[in-house]
Amino acid sequence: MSVVKINVLTVPEDQRETLEQRFAARAGAVESSDGFEWFELLRPVEGTDTYLVYTRWRSEEDFQRWAEGLGRAAHAGAQGDKPRPAATDATLWSFEVVQQAAPRRD
Repeated sequence: MSVVKINVLTVPEDQRETLEQRFAARAGAVESSDGFEWFELLRPVEGTDTYLVYTRWRSEEDFQRWAEGLGRAAHAGAQGDKPRPAATDATLWSFEVVQQAAPRRD
């Protein structure tokens, strides 16, 4: 079954718009990667400054290939040209999908 990677980002309130704009600008950057299945950027609604970046992959190997290739390139920038990060902290959570369900189609 699939693997899920959740990047947990601490984003100060004054950087939220910047973070969301950067993700909007990257649209399409991961979608054509082999093994990629799903992406969601989750905005906190109350009581926290934590965003969640949810991606689902066919396998751990597919994620690692992306992370070491296109993922690394997407986070790199020319010296001096790279903007300051919008997040003040980041943690990567990893999960294996052991059960899943879709809406019923009656």
